[in-house]
Amino acid sequence: MSTASRRNAISLLASSRQLYYGSKYSWIGSRRGFASGSEENDVVVIGGGPGGYVAAIKAAQLGFKTTCIEKRGALGGTCLNVGCIPSKALLHSSHMYHEAKHSFANHGVKISSVEVDVPAMMAQKDKAVSNLTKGIEGLFKKNKVNYVKGYGKFLSPSEVSVDTLDGGNTVVKGKNIIVATGSDVKSLPGITIDEERIVSSTGALALKEIPKRLVVIGAGYIGLEMGSVWGRLGSEVTVVEFAPDIVPTMDGEVRKQFQRALEKQKMKFMLKTKVVSVDTSGDTLKLTLEPSAGGDQTILETDVVLVSAGRVPFTAGLGLEKLGIETDKGGRISVNKRFATNVPGVYAIGDVIPGPMLAHKAEEDGVACVEYIAGKEAHVDYDLVPGVVYTHPEVAYVGKTEEQVKTLGVEYRVGKFPFLANSRAKTIDDAEGLVKIIAEKETDKILGVHIMSPNAGEIIHEAVLALHYGASSEDIARTCHAHPTMSEAVKEAAMATYDKPIHI
Repeated sequence: MSTASRRNAISLLASSRQLYYGSKYSWIGSRRGFASGSEENDVVVIGGGPGGYVAAIKAAQLGFKTTCIEKRGALGGTCLNVGCIPSKALLHSSHMYHEAKHSFANHGVKISSVEVDVPAMMAQKDKAVSNLTKGIEGLFKKNKVNYVKGYGKFLSPSEVSVDTLDGGNTVVKGKNIIVATGSDVKSLPGITIDEERIVSSTGALALKEIPKRLVVIGAGYIGLEMGSVWGRLGSEVTVVEFAPDIVPTMDGEVRKQFQRALEKQKMKFMLKTKVVSVDTSGDTLKLTLEPSAGGDQTILETDVVLVSAGRVPFTAGLGLEKLGIETDKGGRISVNKRFATNVPGVYAIGDVIPGPMLAHKAEEDGVACVEYIAGKEAHVDYDLVPGVVYTHPEVAYVGKTEEQVKTLGVEYRVGKFPFLANSRAKTIDDAEGLVKIIAEKETDKILGVHIMSPNAGEIIHEAVLALHYGASSEDIARTCHAHPTMSEAVKEAAMATYDKPIHI
């Protein structure tokens, strides 16, 4: 072949490549920002939170042409942007401050003075959030997930109209559409959240200064975690709870120890108490309180109020009624075991359907839903979704509480082991808490595991795996655990369940 012929061949090949890749990848590039939606997708996900973005990535990995629609303009949903992630950043930072002020000297580390720099603390939190949201965008590009920034609503079971963040509108078409729009803060009658003095968890993550007094309405996961953050930094924290107990899903025995631990940290509790109203007219906030069962009213003054009374499914403006998608009394979308709604081709996952309102539950939903769409088999057991309260000490649990086992009428054994007898806990001078294992008496099958300790959320997964495979307490007891570790307390509690522990 002559030089001229080779040049012509190379030029022709380059032109053909440009024609192919240009038409293919320029379309993908436009869809990653504000898509035209002119071509049909195999899967469209409305919502880019933990359930939604995981579902989108899994769908793309299974070979589906996939688009994810997110109204926030930043992926990760409530969890990553204004929930799980920033709260854990502040929990860690505030714990470091508290340790420096109260515990370092015990370890021979003496500091003349310790100060809190709230703007710097917030900046570290914001940096972590930003890096993680950008990381998800990178995963979308890696897996060729098309990303549309805007608010989506149904036009039909196969079409979603998106009001894009740049002020435009586009229609995204899909054979299968997954609703993964998450949840929102539950409001209380007569209390208006302004995110300055009366805040939701979002506002509590962005306070500009440490309030002298903080009242938390609601003694669940979020309220206790955010109360811990500001309490460590110097706020006088009072938790007001309508119910007779904190964290109602927690095992009763562990709950009592947990509440005592928080009270030792100067957190105050007003249980069986209803907040009637909040007066915002003065320099301080005045809460009118009364017993849950009724009775004389009292006034409680504070500087900031955190409303943390739970969350509700977020489905506003989606157009579910237009399609006839069924919901329950709580506003949750009704689905079958395959996450399918009553409308063919429309699915729902995460906080908008029944089950624990937890990010990791939503992720499992997302993977399983897409696998069902792909014709595979999948399963999510909501009884084996671990719960974690990220205070200090943490509380983590999976399976049944002792109260639930009693209600079922099952004969059972309980094994417990305190961290006061755990060598690693003693060496780090952080030994408050215990491991509690509940097992069926006849078969020794583990029914529930409850842990209160530093990093309990990291320790619990051994128990989650054990319950998934129907393990007995003896199975854990006969599994070699590294020494010295906090996890040895799980082994000892298992030994205490079916036989006797060694170190107590």
